[in-house]
Amino acid sequence: MTEKLLNHLAEGPASAPPLILGPSLGTSYALWDDVAPELSVTHRVIRWDLPGHGGSAADLIGPGAGVGDLAALVLALADSLGLERFAYAGVSLGGAVGLHLALHHPERVSSLAVICSSAHFNGDRPWRERAALVRREGLAPVAESANARWFTGGFTVPGLVADHRRADPAAYAACCDALAAFDLRERLAEITAPTLLIAGREDPATPPAHLREIADAVPGAALVEIPGASHLAPAQCPQAVVAALRAHFGEGAGPGMRVRREVLGDAHVDRAQARQTPFTARFQDFISRYAWGEIWTDPTLGRRERSMITLTALVAHGHYDELAMHVRAARRNGLTPEEIGAVLLQTAVYCGVPAANSAFATAQRVLAEETDEG
Repeated sequence: MTEKLLNHLAEGPASAPPLILGPSLGTSYALWDDVAPELSVTHRVIRWDLPGHGGSAADLIGPGAGVGDLAALVLALADSLGLERFAYAGVSLGGAVGLHLALHHPERVSSLAVICSSAHFNGDRPWRERAALVRREGLAPVAESANARWFTGGFTVPGLVADHRRADPAAYAACCDALAAFDLRERLAEITAPTLLIAGREDPATPPAHLREIADAVPGAALVEIPGASHLAPAQCPQAVVAALRAHFGEGAGPGMRVRREVLGDAHVDRAQARQTPFTARFQDFISRYAWGEIWTDPTLGRRERSMITLTALVAHGHYDELAMHVRAARRNGLTPEEIGAVLLQTAVYCGVPAANSAFATAQRVLAEETDEG
């Protein structure tokens, strides 16, 4: 019989160092939508759903569950993926899971980041009461206050709020039981993994003092406070979270992955990442950080203009495979087939007729594929 696992999404090259991302109560792995793609440039990122949340089965957890039960599910997932040792970052309940893993399974956790979380969650009473309310009335009463608990005024992520409403009440209540029983304050000094704490300065659920308490107790831990962030910092202030996690986990690629995907398309980037090896990883990082993270993000020129320049340069050097890719990118950046043709016609004057002839053949094939797909 196959073991039932947490629903998860893996991103990034299989050969890269693994990084597991844990969610907050009431959310799905969509909490990491603006962070995980950036981290996947240099890591194999695995983000998971709590039982009864997102795509995870509700019966993975039951009444009276503890954070240790959730940690066991994460380890089972890691085992199924062949991950003996991994970095871990988690938000709120997901952060508590990380603390538990680092304390009880130090051989598995290479580095830890705890985001908008705590070593305790203000005693068991409020969580027992919330669990009873959800078991009695469902999630609607709790979901009504999600924005106030999760974000500062005026900000929201409708998809995450919808995930909250769709969560399974019994599994959600069991997660509340886990939070009610969680308290690692007396054992924080035993954690040996390099640890980063990230606090949302406006977080009412786990205020910065809770993260400072962990930072003061865990040997060598560091603390970052994000101004303007509330409880779900990865959703509200993703770039600040990305920067902090990159610095902690030892990698950096800037905002380039988002731009690279917007210009070249997810399919192309996914293929490039799937082909990545330890030998090519630094080159892929270089492309994302400099070509996409600095040049293509420079507002001096728009993406239409950059596409025109890129097409010309590729024709001039005879890079026709790259040209096909950038004809597709030019269409994504708003150039019409007529404008692409005009660019290639100009290359006939300045790059030579034979080069333009090959370029027209390449572009015509790409544009014909687009017509066929349409």
